[in-house]
Amino acid sequence: MRFFRPTLRVRMALLYGGLVLLVGVSLLFICVILLKRSIAQLPAYRGGTIYVNPAPGRYVQVPNDLGDAQTKATNYLFSTGLLYFGIIVIIGTTGGYLLAKQALRPIAKLTQTARLLSTENLDQRINLGGPDDELRELADTFDEMLGRLDAAFDSQRLFVANASHELRTPLSVIRTELEVTLSDPDADHDELRRMGGVVAGATERAQRLVTSLLTLARLQAVGGGELEVSEPVDLATLVPDAIGAVAAEAEEKGIRIETEVEPAITMGDPRLLERLIGNLVENAIRHNQPDGWLRVTTGQTADKVWLHVANGGVVIPGGDVERLFEPFRRGGRMRTATRGAGLGLAIVRLIVDAHHGKLQAAAPPFGGLAIRVELPREKDVPATVLARDDVDALA
Repeated sequence: MRFFRPTLRVRMALLYGGLVLLVGVSLLFICVILLKRSIAQLPAYRGGTIYVNPAPGRYVQVPNDLGDAQTKATNYLFSTGLLYFGIIVIIGTTGGYLLAKQALRPIAKLTQTARLLSTENLDQRINLGGPDDELRELADTFDEMLGRLDAAFDSQRLFVANASHELRTPLSVIRTELEVTLSDPDADHDELRRMGGVVAGATERAQRLVTSLLTLARLQAVGGGELEVSEPVDLATLVPDAIGAVAAEAEEKGIRIETEVEPAITMGDPRLLERLIGNLVENAIRHNQPDGWLRVTTGQTADKVWLHVANGGVVIPGGDVERLFEPFRRGGRMRTATRGAGLGLAIVRLIVDAHHGKLQAAAPPFGGLAIRVELPREKDVPATVLARDDVDALA
């Protein structure tokens, strides 16, 4: 059991006191040495003898007792000097404690703020002010960290709320269909098959959402920069499959698809890059207008490869373009849709980051969206490592 816990303030005071003690002892011994040498240099103590005048006109030669004089002077110095020396040490230690208390006041304020923090009041700040010194820098860094934590917790709460909302829709559809159909005693085979189709569709949507959430979380967990699979991939060879996956939906909406693909060989994970192109094409079809258009092009330069996906659609305000790549965003705003969960473009951004690429998006004034992805060419991409299970989540 610890009966005494020396605080930093006490330790600094003891340190100051010890420093004063060390300097004082050194000065005291220096004074003793100088005092002895000074006595030895007096004229009366030179030559080994002194002359004493006991009576007028008569001088007597007596032995010189230099050692006795030095001893008496040293004893006097210690007897009187140690008292003042002790007082100086006490004053130095007390002053050190007060100075440490003043210097550590910002630390105490930081500690008090940290004790008051919780997930509900991360808006607390130290706001130290004062001179621009190391403690001010520490307090400002702590405030910046609190700001990042506050933003992260707000993002997490929003993410959980949106995920819950998205999952609630298919679950509500499943429950309603089951309750309505099972409560009908006259439900025939066709009605049960219809219910099964609706439940299967809602289950598929919930499964897609869970898979997307898992993929997004895993990519965020590894920071978007650690890949296990790294091999040459030609983006041009991935475009036909992505177009084929949405061909039926595009034909139903009357969307005209144009492609102009040239070799674009980069280094990365084929399945992640296939998911990247697939998400861009699916987003371009689902948020297009009837009888709209979609254009996909690929190519490469001396140091990079590029993929460009542009589509028609409604006019998107310029300020909403960047928010399209946030989770659960569709058309720049939060809303519930029958298809998709608003995670496609968020996953696209993370895949681009994982491949050390660059993502650009623009909203043309005539409507729609144009997205350009740039990745390093094969020779310029560093080898990376992402867990195989994270890649399988995208399959």
